[in-house]
Amino acid sequence: MRISNFGFQGLLKQKAFYFFSFFMLVSCLVFPQGSFMWSKDGNAYYRIQNGNIMLYTLPANDSRILISKEQLTPSGSSVPLDVSYFKISDDEKKVLLFTNTQKVWRLNTRGDYWVLNLGTGTLQQLGKSLPEASLMFAKISPDSNQVAYVSENNLYVEDLKTATIKPLTFDGSTTLINGTFDWVYEEEFACRDGFRWSPDSKSIAYWQIDASDIKKFYMINNTDAIYSEIIPIEYPKVGESPSACKVGIVTIADAKTTWMNIPGDARQHYLVRMEFIPSTKKLLIQQLNRKQNESKLFVAEPNTGTSKMIYEEKDAAWVDVYDEGYKYDVYFTNKYNWLNNGKSILWATEKDGWRHLYNVSLENGKEQLITKGDYDFTDLKLVDTKGGAVYFMASPSNATQSYLYKTSLDGKGTLKLISPKALQGTHDYNVSPTGTYAIHSFSNHFTKNASELISFSDHKPIDEAKGIQANISKLEEKPKVEFFKVKTADGIEMDGWMVKPTNFDPSKKYPLVFYVYSEPATATVTDTYGIGSNRLYSGNMADDGYVYVSLDNRGTPAPKGRAWRKSIYRNIGIINIKDQAMAAKEILKWGFIDPARVAVWGWSGGGAATLNLMFQYPEIYKTGIAIAAVTNQLTYDNIYQERYMGLPQENRADFVNGSPITYAKNLEGNLLYIHGTGDDNVHYQNAELLVNELVKHNKQFQFMPYPNRTHSIREGEGTNQHLRTLFTNYLKKYCPPGAK
Repeated sequence: MRISNFGFQGLLKQKAFYFFSFFMLVSCLVFPQGSFMWSKDGNAYYRIQNGNIMLYTLPANDSRILISKEQLTPSGSSVPLDVSYFKISDDEKKVLLFTNTQKVWRLNTRGDYWVLNLGTGTLQQLGKSLPEASLMFAKISPDSNQVAYVSENNLYVEDLKTATIKPLTFDGSTTLINGTFDWVYEEEFACRDGFRWSPDSKSIAYWQIDASDIKKFYMINNTDAIYSEIIPIEYPKVGESPSACKVGIVTIADAKTTWMNIPGDARQHYLVRMEFIPSTKKLLIQQLNRKQNESKLFVAEPNTGTSKMIYEEKDAAWVDVYDEGYKYDVYFTNKYNWLNNGKSILWATEKDGWRHLYNVSLENGKEQLITKGDYDFTDLKLVDTKGGAVYFMASPSNATQSYLYKTSLDGKGTLKLISPKALQGTHDYNVSPTGTYAIHSFSNHFTKNASELISFSDHKPIDEAKGIQANISKLEEKPKVEFFKVKTADGIEMDGWMVKPTNFDPSKKYPLVFYVYSEPATATVTDTYGIGSNRLYSGNMADDGYVYVSLDNRGTPAPKGRAWRKSIYRNIGIINIKDQAMAAKEILKWGFIDPARVAVWGWSGGGAATLNLMFQYPEIYKTGIAIAAVTNQLTYDNIYQERYMGLPQENRADFVNGSPITYAKNLEGNLLYIHGTGDDNVHYQNAELLVNELVKHNKQFQFMPYPNRTHSIREGEGTNQHLRTLFTNYLKKYCPPGAK
């Protein structure tokens, strides 16, 4: 059996961080990443609790301390290690502990590692001769005798018996990166952990990124010292060639690397997946061309470096890289799902117009369709090879919801709903390695987030009294959100949600506020608890008398088929903006909407949409609040922008026509623009370019830069309260609340 998860909607993508931060499932059975892990046999789970690592045995769910605070206290110290993440070795005799973690771009992936020997109780720190908090992605070897890790962009291996540290690469630098990735690979492919142990523990396969030719973008820190500090970042803007990337296999004995020969210019392709094929020494490597509309799978021989292409996929727009696992886990990797003892893989593609699963042979590339029908597979949850079944998430009849389904691995089965029919909304599952148990999570717009431990085969709670359905009356509340569909004059039907004023009177007219994102990174209309909330508003929008609405246009990653999602290709800033505006025109026909009080706001891609709507459709949108927006598409990174827009060398007009700055001269309403000067994602450059253009045309607006704040604008004392106050006051002033 193999469990994995293809992250269909780019969960918690930084570009949409603030939308999804509302809806992380919270309950006694859903734990922070790193603090929970299933046992190898699937009949128990581990979690960090009160500084101890606990073992919970199922089905009784009895707990005992597996590793105590005392065992986690180093010799000579009175303070136990503050463990953020832990991993148990394959032989279950050692535990890898991650502490003193430091942030690298998005996540705390750098820190100190320790190994606890469960037999002897010995607590051993790794990498003692290396800089403090410099170790990344430590992994115990399959034979449990060694640990490999990255430090300062070089790969090391440490013998657990002798504590001998051996470097495996020697050329690592700021721009030559071994065993991990540069900014753009992490941001757009979620590639962070860049090496893999061989099954025999004798070698390690790793990525090497050469960013030496990537131009540096400079951010400026003006506040932490009398003299400003320049902060460089290797950042490939759209139109610039990618970093060169290659894969090598280094043997532990002699630290010699053999490079895999993958056809194509290394600076015009991406290598996005790599893994040893089970029970072999061969590698399976996925390559994307620069436009990301061609995907190829290569089988590479470690001794010679030769490779053979065994599968190819093309798309007129782009080929998605399917994320296996929760990609904001420190140890997230794009792993393959092996079938037939590694002779084939489970693969997802949209080639028939819907996202479906196929069985692809590694011997001849032949494929067999497994999921069938006019619906999208969204998340893979369990591959039961013994039972001949695959369990996955989908929602054939309602794109705002998510359910668990089952079908046969041979492609001959019918689609079977597994999630309870009575629970209409959004389900999720964390399934144990053997498929015996699972954590089932559920919510909808009127049911609070809840989870239960279930027996996976029959979907019954381990403890009926604590089950979701047994407690549904306690979880449900009066709906605050209404879901609706709106059809534009162009015949485009869109899903939306709406929160009406608390004391709604249909005979009166109310101000309308739109929340937008609109780009391929995420959808905003999902049937989840907390939908319709606005974390930036101080108070309650409904109580104050606002109608709050969000819509998902074409191009958002809703499970509505390939044509829906990929219609936005080379059309960001055009088709999504038109869909939003045409839907708004229909909504303005509702008798209780005041067309003189219409506002729109969004963050990142949603900030860009806000600006485009304000500038392209000033007759509709009277007030806008845009945060950290891409004001000029030519300033953003190459992987994201080229995937969805092509190459500016070939179709520059599309980038210009989709950029808010092109239409800034049309501003008529009230605009508040907000950006962090330390934003390494959407550079502050975007703010200054927009300001210049608005000044050029004598357009009056309000502007708020936050010094040294990143894309999330959450650093610094008082920042959150200041941002909320600014947002709320501006909205109330220029789009006054209340009925008229």
